[in-house]
Amino acid sequence: MSLEAWSIVASFGTFVVIAATAIAALWQLRHTRSGNQIAAITAMNETLSSEKFTRARRFVADQIPKLIADPAGRSQLGADIFSPELEAVRDVGNFFDLMGAFVKLDIIDRALACDLWDGVVFKTWKQLEPVALIRRKVSYSGIWCDFEYLAVICEKSLLKRQGDYYPRGMPRMTIDKRSLEVVAAFAEDRTGSGCPPSIS
Repeated sequence: MSLEAWSIVASFGTFVVIAATAIAALWQLRHTRSGNQIAAITAMNETLSSEKFTRARRFVADQIPKLIADPAGRSQLGADIFSPELEAVRDVGNFFDLMGAFVKLDIIDRALACDLWDGVVFKTWKQLEPVALIRRKVSYSGIWCDFEYLAVICEKSLLKRQGDYYPRGMPRMTIDKRSLEVVAAFAEDRTGSGCPPSIS
């Protein structure tokens, strides 16, 4: 074999090695990204289901309407630094802002985030929206922007799915008669007692 032929074979071999290395690196990056995403989602779910965060969300749902309806409450929300009583408001807003940053930076997949959290994100943003606008007046305009970004994509997700998370085209489970009777009794109990719906 001539020197020229050996040179072509060597060049081709080098190309194959470089291509294989690049493919292996991409494969490894993809798996690293998947691992990071799983870790981020697990951490988010742990916080969302924690007792402390549940209490904080309940505080937001119960107290924000009262605070924004009262001049003294609005003044509290517009203070330079949140008072200790409003720690729950700060914690909830900052948590969803972090979640939004993770989605924006592709640490957590956008479609997956919407599938898991679109309802709670959008509902909480609407509860905290007046607070965000007040904070932007007194502090800086970037407060909770990643939370807002996440709420926008979650709203689109909710409108698209219209409340149904079940995969399209898949048959539904046949519902047992006993289960239907229990649900009917539950609905009657709630209507009769005047219980308000619980916060999800």
